[in-house]
Amino acid sequence: MSQPRQPGVPYPRLPLPETQEDLAAFQQWLGEAIPMVGALGLQRMTQGTAQEGGALTWQLALSPNLNDKGTGFGGALTAQTTLQGWCWVTLWLRAHGRAQDVVVAEARQRFLAPVTGNYRIICAPSDPQGPAQLAEKLNARGKGSIALTQQLYCGDTLCLEASGRYAVLPVA
Repeated sequence: MSQPRQPGVPYPRLPLPETQEDLAAFQQWLGEAIPMVGALGLQRMTQGTAQEGGALTWQLALSPNLNDKGTGFGGALTAQTTLQGWCWVTLWLRAHGRAQDVVVAEARQRFLAPVTGNYRIICAPSDPQGPAQLAEKLNARGKGSIALTQQLYCGDTLCLEASGRYAVLPVA
């Protein structure tokens, strides 16, 4: 059993993958590194190939994210989309052999319909050239940022659109 997290103490990084990322191991590490992850109802994550745009998809349970009306709580949904963007960038960096910190620089949400059942969130670059542009910035300056878009679906209904810019910090 791991020690409880302490404020001001960074959590140890997960070693970079030697081949393909083990998303189950990453999800377990994520829950230890960021304690609130355990309360978000994240059931499973999958990631498409770079040729498919590298979309990161999360399957989530509604029950831990209910509001007083019996639908998805906006604050929880916002936290999930923001965290998922952070994960997308972190996984992208790991796939490129880079151990750098990621921070959220900007985030926006637009709520379109109530979330009434279990749901999925899909995160992908806002611009198909975003990953290549990020790689160029990292190679030239050691830092950069990328814009991502998240879409939350309950069944076939698009309930939330979110977008954010995530900054990759230079190695300290």
